[in-house]
Amino acid sequence: MRKLTSAALLCALSVPAMAQANCGEVSITEMNWASNTVVTNVAKFIMEQGYGCDVSVIPSDTVPAVTSVAENGEPDIVTELWLNSAGEAYLRLEEEGKIERLGKVLDPGGLEGWWLPTYLVEKHPELKTIEGVMANPELVGARFNNCPDGWGCRIVNDNLIRALDLEESGIKVFNHGSGETLASSMASAVQNEEPWFGYYWGPTVPLGKYDMTRVELGEYKQKVHEKNQNANADNPGVSEFPAATILTSVTTDFKDREPEVTEMLSKMTFKTSTMSSLLAWMDSNNASGEEAAVYFLSNNRDEWSGWLNDNAKKNLAAILEN
Repeated sequence: MRKLTSAALLCALSVPAMAQANCGEVSITEMNWASNTVVTNVAKFIMEQGYGCDVSVIPSDTVPAVTSVAENGEPDIVTELWLNSAGEAYLRLEEEGKIERLGKVLDPGGLEGWWLPTYLVEKHPELKTIEGVMANPELVGARFNNCPDGWGCRIVNDNLIRALDLEESGIKVFNHGSGETLASSMASAVQNEEPWFGYYWGPTVPLGKYDMTRVELGEYKQKVHEKNQNANADNPGVSEFPAATILTSVTTDFKDREPEVTEMLSKMTFKTSTMSSLLAWMDSNNASGEEAAVYFLSNNRDEWSGWLNDNAKKNLAAILEN
């Protein structure tokens, strides 16, 4: 059943803030993926209703946002910035003192890996490791669900498959033609409590909707993982996927201008698993980012109240207690 709690909260997302504070005009990115829509709407609500900011949301993507900061010094806030996608251009901005990272907006970050349904691992604990999987190919359906061609994960997976000699263990590699078929293969298997073994990442709807366990590939080895990102790598090795660093960053001008809001943003961190659950709720309820922000704010007060200063908490109290 759809649960859109607190109409006052939803209304407040689109109504100018009544709270009087020293915060002025603020610009914040909204990237073109679902989790960032949630992050941006939560931040917008808190800044407007808690700190009295006049917030403008700027539709963007990672590279355009970084380019805009370099050329124009705005937007003030870049939300859910994936450091591995932002590249050298972002690091140069940090070196030049134009932008500053405040902290991870997702903890531990973006998660990649090879996964199994948790019910399968609970029944066969030996499947927790890749060695256990390869020793028991029939327990995982003797199939590995790989990324589509053209995805970065496909290159890494193909090198891991070669390094492990996965197919020699009796596990056939199935290369999906799209992200949709990869997701639907997981959904079909889990709904029927059948084996499923393959690559996925989070935060995403499937990892919020289904209870999955990441297979242990071994320790993370930075040089090996970097080498595995080369399609023509000689002698690829085995390394766990690292958690991708996902940041909230602000311009240094904004940090100096709005220190209290900056402090709040530095504390604004969502568990990756929480975000996956929010995305699953959005999918099940056909909900917007604003509605997901309402759902989060209504049901996770203990989590986000620690982000705010005392004055912001007081400003929000009347709305939240309705």
